[in-house]
Amino acid sequence: MKLNVNGVRFRYGSRDILKDVELEAESGEVVAVIGANGAGKSTLIRCINRILKPYMGTVFLDGKELTSFSAKERACMMGYVPQTSKDAFSFNVMETVLMGRKPHISWGVGKKDLEIVNSVLMRMGLVKFVERQLYELSGGERQKVLIARALAQEPEVLLLDEPTSNLDVRHQLEVMELVQGIALQQKKCVLMVVHDLNLAARFADKILMLKDGFVFAAGTPEDVLIPENIKVVYGVESMIINTELGPYVITIKPSAPHKESADLQVAAVAGS
Repeated sequence: MKLNVNGVRFRYGSRDILKDVELEAESGEVVAVIGANGAGKSTLIRCINRILKPYMGTVFLDGKELTSFSAKERACMMGYVPQTSKDAFSFNVMETVLMGRKPHISWGVGKKDLEIVNSVLMRMGLVKFVERQLYELSGGERQKVLIARALAQEPEVLLLDEPTSNLDVRHQLEVMELVQGIALQQKKCVLMVVHDLNLAARFADKILMLKDGFVFAAGTPEDVLIPENIKVVYGVESMIINTELGPYVITIKPSAPHKESADLQVAAVAGS
C-alpha cells in the first residue's frame, strides 16, 4: 500500500490551516508528523481520512483517489486513533476492539470477526483485560486497546494522532515500540502525529515537519532534525547528538526573535 498526499489545502473559515501539503508513505514505514502547536498536524491526519474535506488537493491510495472509495471501503483500508476517545469508555475491552470490525459486518458478528479480534488481543497482550472496562485501565493500556480497535479493521494505513499524549515515559516507549512493530511485521503504512522530537527521531523512518501549514522539511530524522530547522519551526536553540538509535535532540533555550519580528512588535507598541 502506498499513500500519497498531493497539494492538500484546508481552511477554517478564511484562515488557511494546510497549504499545499505533499506526503508519501509506503507499507512498512512509520512517518512522523511534527511541528509546533497550530502547525496543522492533526488537521492533516483528519484530511487524509476524510473526517475533514480539503478544498484543494488529492489523497491517493495505491494510485487511486481516496474520494473514489465509499465510506465503508475507506474504513476498511484506514484505521484511525484520535487523541482522545471518550465515547468508548463505557465499554469493556472486548466490546471496544470488536467495534473495529464494524466496517466488515453486514448482519452480525461472525466467527471470522471473533477470530480476528482474538488474534489482535493476543498480539497486543490484552487478553487478560477483555472483561475490564476501559476506565479501569491505565493510560498506556487504554491506548493499546484503541490501537487494537483500529487493527481489528485490518487496515492497510494506520493513522495515529498523538498516540503517546498523557502517557508516562514507560508507556510512551511501549506504545512506540508497538507502533514500530506493527509497521515492520504487519507491513502497515503508519502515519502519526508526535510532539516529542526524540520519539520521532528514534521510531520514525521519515519525518514531515510542518510550519504554519506548510511542509518546512521532509526526509529522514537525520535530515530533518537539525538545529537550523528546529530553531525556525520551534523557536529554540538546540544541539544534536548522533547515537546508535538515531539523532538525539537537546533543547537549550528559546532563540532570540528575528529582528523583523522585534521591529514589528516595537512598532505595534509605539502605535498603541
